[in-house]
Amino acid sequence: MKNRCEWCGSDPLYVAYHDDDWGVPVHDDRLLFEMLILEGAQAGLSWLTILKKRESYRKAFHDFNYQKIATYSQRDIKRLLANSGIVRNRLKIESVIKNARGVLDIREEFGTLDSFLWRYVDGTPRQNAWKSMVELPAWTEQSDAMNKDLKRREFNFVGPTICYAFMQAVGMVNDHTTDCFRYREIGKVAQQNKSSINGSPHR
Repeated sequence: MKNRCEWCGSDPLYVAYHDDDWGVPVHDDRLLFEMLILEGAQAGLSWLTILKKRESYRKAFHDFNYQKIATYSQRDIKRLLANSGIVRNRLKIESVIKNARGVLDIREEFGTLDSFLWRYVDGTPRQNAWKSMVELPAWTEQSDAMNKDLKRREFNFVGPTICYAFMQAVGMVNDHTTDCFRYREIGKVAQQNKSSINGSPHR
């Protein structure tokens, strides 16, 4: 029996997300945008609820193609509000469009969303060593800085707690507890990915 972080429980979808995705360093702009949007969509809900809707989100939002989403009109908003497969909250839906436009501006300035976001950990995943869930912070100085920077660029649903959850999800920090079988595995993956953080091509 493998030891896992307590938060993933026993739901097969949640366990698979924990085992395969959570904490793995991400450098693809489309996937970074997807995770930022999904973390914002979670506000007031459980992450499992969002995971169950993830495929519906991908279909509804053109696989999180931020260039396409940036062109969405009121007609698209009406279409999305009628889609029971996603969270039908007008503010959250409108924020996806606004944030997609923000990504285009960031790419214009920084080249990639990846370069912009990974600055907050100096391009290197932080290896924490929490022994239990109660030790994990809700937010950090870095996630607050990310939040403020994104808000200055008019992003919505990006508060410091959302930004930290995002940082955990995309591997900017390794917050698997030390008794979790993924803790050391993620540490190794982070080491292997160091050279690709600043040097590889991004989409």
